[in-house]
Parts: sequence; C-alpha cells; structure tokens
Amino acid sequence: MKRVIGLLTATVFVASGLSGCGLGTSGGYVPTATLAGPLASAKDLNGLEIGIGSKNFQEQLILGKIAAILMQSAGAKVKDLTNMPGSDTSRQAMLQGQIQMAWEYTGTAWISYLGHDTGIPDKRKQYDAVAGEDLQKYGLVWLEPAPMNNSYGFGVTRKNSEKLGLTKLSQLSQIPLKERTFCVESEFANRNDGFEPMLKHYGVPLGSGVSRDNVRTLDTGAVYAATDNGDCLFGEIYTTDGRIKSLDLVVLEDNKNYFPAYNVAPVIAKKVLDQYPQLRDLLAPVSAKLTDAVLIELNAQVDVDGREPADVAMDWLVKEGFVTSD
Repeated sequence: MKRVIGLLTATVFVASGLSGCGLGTSGGYVPTATLAGPLASAKDLNGLEIGIGSKNFQEQLILGKIAAILMQSAGAKVKDLTNMPGSDTSRQAMLQGQIQMAWEYTGTAWISYLGHDTGIPDKRKQYDAVAGEDLQKYGLVWLEPAPMNNSYGFGVTRKNSEKLGLTKLSQLSQIPLKERTFCVESEFANRNDGFEPMLKHYGVPLGSGVSRDNVRTLDTGAVYAATDNGDCLFGEIYTTDGRIKSLDLVVLEDNKNYFPAYNVAPVIAKKVLDQYPQLRDLLAPVSAKLTDAVLIELNAQVDVDGREPADVAMDWLVKEGFVTSD
C-alpha cells in the first residue's frame, strides 16, 4: 500500500530492470484451476497476454497470485511479475507497459503517484477521485474497489483494551499523560498524513499532549513486538496485517476520520480492458469478498504460518467457490 521506497531506488531499477533484460522479479509459480460458481460462465481470455505485477509484501503477493490464477484459468497467457521492490517500481512498470494489471491502493495512488498532499478519508470519494484522474492522465482503469482498507491505524493489546476501555482513538485524551506511550515506524513519524498531524487531529499534540520521550521509533516488525510486550501502550499498525490476529491486538477505531482511505482495487491498462472487457466480470465478484477480516486471515497464513502466497490464494479461491483445483 503506502510502503513506498524512494524515487531514487525506483529510478535505478527502472533504468536497469525495465530495459532489455525485463523485470527482475521473483514471482514464482501460478497454478491453474477451473472457474466455478459465479465465474463458471465467465468469457474466456484466449489471446490475452498480460503482465501482472505486485509489490513485495505479503498482501500484494497474495492479491497478485489471485489475479494471475483467475486470468490463467480463463485462458490468458500470464506473465507473473509479482514481488517488485516497492510502490514506485510497480507504478513505473505499469506506466511503461511492462505490466498491464496490478492491485493498487487508493490513498497510495492519490498521494504518492498523483502528487496530492493529503488523502481523502471518505472511501468512495477517494476512489472516485483517483479513478478519474488516473484514467484521464495515464489511461489506467480502476475497477470497483474491495471493501478492505489497508490504512494506518493504532492497536493495543486486548488486555489493555479491556482494562482501560479503549476501543477508539478519540479516547487518547482520557489516558493519563504519562501513560500515552507510542511505538511508530520512521516513515509514519515523518509523513504529512502521519503521526504528528494525527495527534493534533485527536487533541493530544506532540509536545504537550504526548511527551516526545514517550514516542519510540522502530522498524515495522519491532513495533508489533513492542506493543505486544507492553513497551508502549499504542502501536502503529497496518489495518489488514496478519499480526493483528496472531497477537490478538485490538485496532482502535478512527472515529474522527483522520486516516486516508486505502482501499485496494484492480487497476488495468485501458487498451487491455477495451479489448477484453470480460475482465471486469472475472474480477468483480472476487474483489467484493476481500474484506479486512479476510485479508488479515490470508496475510497471517503467509506472515505467521510461513505458507506460500500462491497456495494461500489458490486455497481461498477454492474455499469461496470461485475455482475448483485441476
């Protein structure tokens, strides 16, 4: 989603990886299945050759494999280019035609790709704004978004949630000042839609409402561990991360609508969709099933259980009745 590597890194990759040698990703295998249920009557994609990309974190790998399995099972010749190193790399690959489909997040595209300073908390308004501008400027079509919203958030342990009655971010001001301890990652700490503006939005500005000594900046994985261990009361999380389930964290409700919407949606090059409009019908029923709870479960199977993203994607498609395994 918004885990973005620097533009310099992306530019170096684009200069080398998108040239004659092609994209140097490690997508792995894509199983083929038989379309079933609501997809059983989907029109075939014979003749379509399509590159499918993704970024290099577990949720993106799973989503990329879902799309690849579906399209390959419908007769398309799929080039699996999942596992690209970062958002900018995936975006440049799409703009340069190296890939023609990827799952993308509305907030990421709005802020990181289209250059807006802040996101739009309303999910539909954010989607409509991104879809309109990306189509007009770059010829990219955003299909209907999934319900899941992989945004930033804050979590607490279930023990602390029950002990303190914590369920929403507006309760920050009710916690004694010395107990307002936070663990955050460096990117979030420095974003213009990140930590300090969030504290201000919720009436506990950094310095007066939250002591600077009570804020620890850690790597992403360390934030989850520190929150679970009680090193800080509030830990920054991604709202569909599998570690929420494995650590039994409670995600605090963003009840004053601070965080931008980061709904995921299939993004396809217009020239491809114009030629194969049946892609809409193939992906729409699947996108509709991708809720926060579903992604937390699927992400946990990769992050916590160590399963392969392709296996997780395939099993879920079978479970939901979208395919039967060959």
